[in-house]
Amino acid sequence: MKLVWSPETASDAYIHTVRSCKKYKESGVAEFLSASAAGWNARLIVETWSLGDPIATSVGLAVAAVHTSGRHVCIVPDEQSRHEYVLATRGVVTTEATQVVVVRESIENTMEEYPGVDFLVVDSKRREFVRTLRSAKLSNKGAVLVCKNAAQRAVSGFKWQDVLKGGTRVARSVFLPVGNGLGIVHVGAIGGHQPRKQPSRWIRHVDLLSGEEHLFRR
Repeated sequence: MKLVWSPETASDAYIHTVRSCKKYKESGVAEFLSASAAGWNARLIVETWSLGDPIATSVGLAVAAVHTSGRHVCIVPDEQSRHEYVLATRGVVTTEATQVVVVRESIENTMEEYPGVDFLVVDSKRREFVRTLRSAKLSNKGAVLVCKNAAQRAVSGFKWQDVLKGGTRVARSVFLPVGNGLGIVHVGAIGGHQPRKQPSRWIRHVDLLSGEEHLFRR
């Protein structure tokens, strides 16, 4: 199996997010990511959030989880961030699908508790964002990974293969000038289609003038 795009679900989540985020004066990142997560029918949506971060994106991801009947997990670094997150989303994020998790020992240990991630959003301004990406246990169906605030890293030559776990198959990646830049990569399904290698064969060629015989491997 693999992630399959549903334009209807994406559209519904987009409209729902626009209505939910009216009071937030932020760019269209929340609506875009909500539509993306819902459109890919992400059943496990994980994000990292910290005190002082914009809240609209998180609202959009919570909305997406409603439309996919999935789970939205927000990982925060400490209790203060958890408290502020709950206050900021009160009355907006009402779904029981959203879970706020405080990192106890390390981000690696926390990510281990959530296997099968379909949609992951991290902030590239945070020093632990690479560790978060590398420790994510992605879904066998494939996954969509998003880096917020990626404009500066795009200029500096950021490459997904440099931060992902070895053996991760990148199906495609793109940088979008939305907000402060979104770096997005689609990771292929495990056991998905791989380009078939043509078997090599020997070709025999005889030079008609000299009579010499040559063998070439193709």
